[in-house]
Amino acid sequence: MVDSEVLSGQLAANEIDVVHESTKRDHNIVVVNTCGFIDKAKEESINTILEQVELKERGKLDKVYVTGCLSERYRGDLESEIAGVDAWFGTMELPLILKKFDADYKAELIGERLLATPSHYAYLKIAEGCNRTCAFCAIPLMRGQHVSKPIEELVAEAEKLVKSGVKEIMLIAQELTYYGLDLYKQRRLGDLMRALAQVEGLQWIRLHYAYPTKFPMEILDVMNEFPNICKYLDMPLQHAANGMLKAMKRQITREEIEDLVHAIREKVPGIALRTTLIAGFPGETEDDVEELKGFLERMRFDRVGVFTYSHEEGTSAYELEDNIPAEEKERRAQDIMAVQQEISLEKNQEMVGKVFKVIVDKKESGRYLARTEFDSVEVDNEVIINTTKRLKPGDFVEVRITKAFDYDLEGELV
Repeated sequence: MVDSEVLSGQLAANEIDVVHESTKRDHNIVVVNTCGFIDKAKEESINTILEQVELKERGKLDKVYVTGCLSERYRGDLESEIAGVDAWFGTMELPLILKKFDADYKAELIGERLLATPSHYAYLKIAEGCNRTCAFCAIPLMRGQHVSKPIEELVAEAEKLVKSGVKEIMLIAQELTYYGLDLYKQRRLGDLMRALAQVEGLQWIRLHYAYPTKFPMEILDVMNEFPNICKYLDMPLQHAANGMLKAMKRQITREEIEDLVHAIREKVPGIALRTTLIAGFPGETEDDVEELKGFLERMRFDRVGVFTYSHEEGTSAYELEDNIPAEEKERRAQDIMAVQQEISLEKNQEMVGKVFKVIVDKKESGRYLARTEFDSVEVDNEVIINTTKRLKPGDFVEVRITKAFDYDLEGELV
């Protein structure tokens, strides 16, 4: 999404009308920005390309261009299999796409983006690529090695976003905690957070995709120091059985993970911890799944997502036999989520009667949908507000929680 926003910003600066996912169908050129991360994402990308090519064949479009990770990774295969695409581009070929439009890449536009999100929140990509060697992950193949953006550049980008009406930014990268090691020869995520927290008008800053190994504990001090840094951390753990963690090349043990979680909670009381897990990695046993479920029951994470393992060529896990059938992977994933569902309901019930500051995201079916600082967009819980008072997306309001569901809350304005 961020890459699409940057491309759109460059096109708009070259006086080319551009819209993100237009439903009006009044456009004559389409750029499909693809993902090549896991099977479902690849499937969605290919279906989207085929839909656009079909529109071109019916005379509804003049040109179809494809860019992004799938194109970076499988360009040769895709070119031979899908006719009708006018040009394919990799992940780092933005200037080449612009050439197709007789447009110049404008370096002075750093931080200028046409937001595809609602105007009150945005993603801030602080680095590109990844130096980790997790067995299951193809990101380094598509995005290359870790490259941090300078702190000054990111602060300037955040300032521009705030000027355009953004109140919440989510820091993203393939891996946040590595930030700065390449540029400054030391981890500088804490310094970046401190600089961003002082951007006037920026009300919430949220951290996504922190790696648990050699976790930089100093970022928690910064979280405590600034009230506009959400007490929220997304730390994908992938598994908790030591055999699986070793096979996945995660460079950490379950015992170390448990110590880290306790240390984080001790340092930032009330922090919401989100994690993601993989079900069905090659060689995973029923015992491994049971161990993972026991780990969830002990750790009681606030938010959990579970993916089924995707067998990706070029990764070291590709040399292993993908020996668990798709239906079994799915069953295990649902089994793990059933444990989390109960934990989530219990944690939500503890919030009933309490008052929270929430950000309003949208109005839907006559009710407002909002989020607490403990919830990120689209992946976490929502707070349903029933009120006749008129609220706008981006408004911050105080809400008393009146009802709790598995993954959502209901509340009234205070």
